[in-house]
This record gives sequence, C-alpha cells and structure tokens, in this order.
Amino acid sequence: MSYLKHETDERWTAVDRYSFSHLHPKSSNPSPEALEYALSNSEEKGLPDIAVSPSQGKFLMLQAKLLKAKNVLEIGTLGGYSTIWMANASPETKVTSVEVDKRRAEVAQENFQKAGVSDRVEVRLGPGMEVLPQVAEEIKQGKRGKFQLVFIDADKQNNWNYVEAALGMCDSGAEIIVDNVVRQGKLALENTEDPGIEGARKVVEMIGKDDRLDGVVLQTVGEKSYDGFLIAVVK
Repeated sequence: MSYLKHETDERWTAVDRYSFSHLHPKSSNPSPEALEYALSNSEEKGLPDIAVSPSQGKFLMLQAKLLKAKNVLEIGTLGGYSTIWMANASPETKVTSVEVDKRRAEVAQENFQKAGVSDRVEVRLGPGMEVLPQVAEEIKQGKRGKFQLVFIDADKQNNWNYVEAALGMCDSGAEIIVDNVVRQGKLALENTEDPGIEGARKVVEMIGKDDRLDGVVLQTVGEKSYDGFLIAVVK
C-alpha cells in the first residue's frame, strides 16, 4: 500500500500543538499518556505513521459525544489510536473495529489495554467486505444494536463499498466519516491512476447521488498534512 508524502507547514503544526495542549490538558480523558503510548508502541512495532492527528482524534470523540453514540463502527484499526478516542466518548460507548492485518490488531490490543478500554472495544479480524456482512447479520438477528457513528479509514479503493455496507447497519441520523478524501487537493483531479484518489472521488460522487445520505467534504490542515474528511448523515 502506498501513502501520500506529508506536506508540512510550521504554522499548521504550531496551531495544532498549541490548541491541543490547552484543550486536552493532562487531566483529560483519554489521558495524554495513554495516547502517547499508543503512538510510540505502534511505531516501535513497525506500524506505519498514518493514524489521525491528536486534534482529529478528539474531533472524532466529540462527534460521538454529540451523537450520544452507544455503538461505533470503525473500519481500519491500525494501532487503535482513533479507536481509543472514540471509545472514550462515554462509559457506555462500544466500538467495533475491523482490521485486516493480524499484527496491527495485536498491537492495537496492547494499546487498548494500556488505555483501559479493552472492555469497550471489539476487534473483528478480516477483510472489511467479508467482516461487515457478518456484523450486519448479527444486527438483523438482534445480537447487537445499530451504529450511530461510522469511521472509515482503510483501503481507499473500497471507500464507497464500506459506506454502502454500513448504511443498512446505521440508525437514521447516524454520521459516517470517511478519512483521507482530499489527498492534498488531488481529489479534484479527473484523470488519475492512483487508486486512493479514485476511491476518494468515487465515494464523493456516489454519496452525492444517494438519496439516503447528505454529505460534505471538510478540508483540513495540521501536523498530519493537507487532507480532509467526508462527513455524511444518514437520512
């Protein structure tokens, strides 16, 4: 899997670090120590440095709080950094996270234990398009509740497939967030052979055509470069 090279700007990083230090002090939950451990442990175990930034992680947690989300679906666990954020939305919040790579899932479990959220996170191992129908069947059988928040941060060419699979598992009013869709402005390129850009364009275009969803792309800058989220609400 290829990743875009990060663009950097001292202003972006400075604003992120200044604002985060004030808005998520040492007494906050999740603790800065647990978050730092998740990042450093993931790095030590050889995982790629592609997790959301601290400010983006807190954004996800606040979305879950606003939605009063009891059930969150995450596609793409990596080292569990974003998972830890969302699992801390409330004591009742449960996160089901799908990860294709066994090694990454093992590192994530270490990070969950350190952060004290192991009892609130379930990692489902396997390709997303194989695992999601299993989860959907469990919802149909009444074994689990529907989701109020979905965060998609996995193989970009399947962005739309993941959205479509998640739709039937979401409550009306649920929020679906797709990460890394702006791709340093390359989203607007019509002719590209990059599967990540093609996947981003497809999910934007398909959500725009789908009467079940209402969405917007929010561009972001920060210590994790120039990118952005696609945020959609299930009608």
